[in-house]
This record gives sequence, C-alpha cells and structure tokens, in this order.
Amino acid sequence: MEPRKEAPRPTPQDTQRLFERRAATTRLDDIALDQAQRSVIRSIAVRARRPADATGPRPTARSAQAQSSVTALFVGSDRVARENAAAALANELGVDVYRVDLRKLVSKYIGETEKNLRVVFDAAERAGAVLLFDEADALFGKRTDVKDAHDRYANIEVGYLLERLESFAGVAILASNTKSNIDPAFVRRIRYIVDVPNG
Repeated sequence: MEPRKEAPRPTPQDTQRLFERRAATTRLDDIALDQAQRSVIRSIAVRARRPADATGPRPTARSAQAQSSVTALFVGSDRVARENAAAALANELGVDVYRVDLRKLVSKYIGETEKNLRVVFDAAERAGAVLLFDEADALFGKRTDVKDAHDRYANIEVGYLLERLESFAGVAILASNTKSNIDPAFVRRIRYIVDVPNG
C-alpha cells in the first residue's frame, strides 16, 4: 500500500466545510421515543448543564474536564431519526447542533484527520454546540491489527479521539446503525446509550 503523504496546510474554507451548523428546532415531544429513551436524553441534558459541586473538594484539572465532557451513543437504522434525536437534545440545552461531515474530515494525509478533529471540537466548544458524528463507525470503528503504515496511523487517530472526547467541554454524540460497529474502547467510555426507533 502506498504510504500516506504529509498533509497540506488547510485553508479557512476547508475547515468551515468540516461540519454543518443546524438550528435545533426539534423537541423531544416531536419524535417517536418511548418514555425510557426520552428520560435518557433528559438525563444527558441535566448532566451537561450540571455545574461543579461548589461544596465538594476542589476538582483537579482532569476531573473538571471529565465532569464537563458528556459522550452519548445514539443507535438506530434511521439516519433522520438519529439526527432528530440529537436536535431534540440540543433543543433541551438551547444550543445548535454541529453535524460533522466525515467524508471531509477523514483524510489520507498524515496528521490531517487529527487537525480536522481539533477544528471541529474547538469550534463546538466555543459555540457550546452539540457535536454530532453520524455514521460514526467510519471514524470510531473497531481498531485493526497493525499490518502496514495505514493501519498504524488509523489506530493513532483512534487514540487521539479517545483523548479528545475526554477533554471535550461539551456534548458529543456518536450515531450509528448498531452498537457493535463501534470500537469497544469508545463504548466503555460512553455512559448514555439511546435506542432511536425509525421515525
């Protein structure tokens, strides 16, 4: 396999196309969720809004980051229903959704995918937006055995993602058809899993 090339310098136009900003007008009552799944989404919103406990011990920088970071997995075969569920969560929080375009985010160039991820995470943090990775198995799929340079760089990208999700000061949603498509390393770190029925 041909070795990966060094990444060219991205332009501002390139970075702006990495995600689509969507106003969250969908409400929880507008989507076909059962009461249990609706409660999970409300729990995510409560967790995302919860300030650090001022009466408790002073948090370390790492524990404060973990407290402000919320990752959820939305599972269902209907892409529109998954996106509507993400919008309903964002509506509960009063923020927008940043839907990541994985076709433009994932790059063949060494280090470019990590740079693109840094752009979308930083933009979502600044805006307070919910970050949605739909068809997430394209990025968060199971790691491979290292057989060549391509596999090694793919696994480095997964390692970077794990680190960035933990330090992300906001809500990140991974959406996929099935939970089994997602790397177990990510699933172990996900507290909230929502089964989204077809719309």
